[in-house]
Amino acid sequence: MQRNDKIARGRGAGSNPPGRFEPLTAEAVDDGWPRTEEAVTLRTETRAERPRRVITRNASPDLGFDRSINPFRGCEHGCIYCFARPTHAYLGLSPGLDFETRLVARPEAPEVLRQELSRRGYKVAPIAIGTNTDPYQPIERDLGVMRGILEVLQEFRHPVGIVTKGVLIERDIGLLAEMAADGLAKVGISVTTLDPELSRRMEPRVPAPARRLKVIERLAAAGIPVRLMASPIIPGLTDHEIERLVQAGAEAGARAASMITLRLPLEVGPLFREWLETHMPDRAGRVMARVREMQGGKAYSSEYGTRMTGTGVYADLLQKRFARARRAHGLAKELPPLRCDLFAVPLARGDQLSLF
Repeated sequence: MQRNDKIARGRGAGSNPPGRFEPLTAEAVDDGWPRTEEAVTLRTETRAERPRRVITRNASPDLGFDRSINPFRGCEHGCIYCFARPTHAYLGLSPGLDFETRLVARPEAPEVLRQELSRRGYKVAPIAIGTNTDPYQPIERDLGVMRGILEVLQEFRHPVGIVTKGVLIERDIGLLAEMAADGLAKVGISVTTLDPELSRRMEPRVPAPARRLKVIERLAAAGIPVRLMASPIIPGLTDHEIERLVQAGAEAGARAASMITLRLPLEVGPLFREWLETHMPDRAGRVMARVREMQGGKAYSSEYGTRMTGTGVYADLLQKRFARARRAHGLAKELPPLRCDLFAVPLARGDQLSLF
């Protein structure tokens, strides 16, 4: 594992291990010379990609949607626990620091989406955005890819569910409020902890927890259905906050709340353990012991039906605590379903209206 001598400023991962498909690996070797470098600053690099299609399909029984859109690959937010990190290996890049600093944007995604939605035989169902990487991460401010996608979805009157940690979603409140008024939009805001110091270390480029709660408040005030997403709940680190997280979400105006326990697939496991040893050495053993307890003795189990909840007595206790807190604050498990009956392909220039 390629480890930095100093932790990179504003980044979550402490190293840049090669992806699982790479035939060669590199290892740092002490050459005897003293190292006096300060913490390094890694700049974000972004390259553009034109996708052949932007709607990704899935058949997972654990997900409440069968299609999604990813405006970006990689995520500058740098959350150390992010289960999407392993996807960077498909690009020949590291799930570590590369995932946070070497990003891929899809500026032509809105036009490609327009073509996909216009195809004869397209069957409408809610599209999820933000389920892999965050559509409102910092580079969206300059590129506007997510904004363009929303404009296309509004034009087609297509239902959409969004998940984000980014406050940039406030830029699109007007558009989302119009869609929500027709039952076409809902939003999930992820708040992992209420501790600003822990958040800064664990998700270094994500807005502070209090700021995300303000986003919930502003979305709710505009009539946009909002769900608090307490995800992931990390045993031994953030699980003591369950009740306070739900209460804070309810007070901010959320209508529903959900939780997912920590998942450590593929390269995420070693990266997270490294982070624990660096930032929380006194709790590292306890956290990982709880994780293994909830994952059948392993760091991660990919079994459908339990990979997002865990198994065993402790996992069951967390679920019961969350359900009880949700009931106490009048929050639903899920937001109401989105409407699919309003979808219509807009007329292209030169087309004629049908008489029937």
